[in-house]
Amino acid sequence: MDLDQLHTFLEIVRLKSFSKAAHTCFRTQPAISAQIRQLEQELNTSLFERLGTRIQLTAAGRIFCDYAEQILDLRRRAQDTINELERTPRGELVIAANEATCIYVLPTVFSEFKKRFPNVQLLVDRSYGAHVVEAVVDNLADFGFSQLPVQEKRLQVLPVHTDEIRLLLPAAHQLASMSSVSSEEVAAFPLLLPKGGSTRSKLNAWLEPVEDRIQISMELDSTEMIKRFVRAGMGLSFMAASHFREEVQAGLLAGVSLAPEPLMRRLALVYRKDKALSKAGLGFIQTVTERAQASAEAKAPSPTATPAEQKP
Repeated sequence: MDLDQLHTFLEIVRLKSFSKAAHTCFRTQPAISAQIRQLEQELNTSLFERLGTRIQLTAAGRIFCDYAEQILDLRRRAQDTINELERTPRGELVIAANEATCIYVLPTVFSEFKKRFPNVQLLVDRSYGAHVVEAVVDNLADFGFSQLPVQEKRLQVLPVHTDEIRLLLPAAHQLASMSSVSSEEVAAFPLLLPKGGSTRSKLNAWLEPVEDRIQISMELDSTEMIKRFVRAGMGLSFMAASHFREEVQAGLLAGVSLAPEPLMRRLALVYRKDKALSKAGLGFIQTVTERAQASAEAKAPSPTATPAEQKP
């Protein structure tokens, strides 16, 4: 049984004629008759009584007519809803990201997206490290934000954010005035380290030359807790610069680059390559990339002024 058979059946009922139905369905009368025979065989009953040149529904035909109308009406409603979804997307998108990304990267993205798609609900799945990638691969999340590199070949990886991991310390600390610090200099102080994740892996590599001398005061899994404990004098820590910008501006904390080379944190938007994207999903990708481009342009150094521009 298919929808075309139902349409043909209802046309015959409406016109009370096989030949007229064949005309409106753009088929030959034998083709129309064959469709009805197939339908009757599947239902194991006769749908029409042939009374000379006239036809009428059997008792089974009258019952089936009601259901056929409901099925085609449901199909029309489904199509209308889908068409409306393209005009005014609805539903929800699940975004997997860690706490810091949710707090310091996503608010402006979410705000802009909601302006464009007010009827789409954004749900945040707070995940850590590899769990973000797993959530997207397992279809538990539509999109994820993960630090690079991402090795999973089933995912599309779109770099969207770059940040520098710096030493985080109280504004009045003796190292706060330095332009950069080495692992040797940091090893002299208690450290508050993130429990795990990509940033911890980078820090472990950076601290490896002094790993036998470092003093780990605490291991924490919350950005806000780390900042609070650093302010309280519990130790020094490490964090992406954008995550404590407000505290630096308020004179509460300071950030110092790591030597010999700055330690960078690169964030990517990830989603399954084989997943069909809705209009809302495509809109989310566009919003993220536009915000990433705007952020990169804001960070770019201003071009050097020409001599003519330098004149008063």
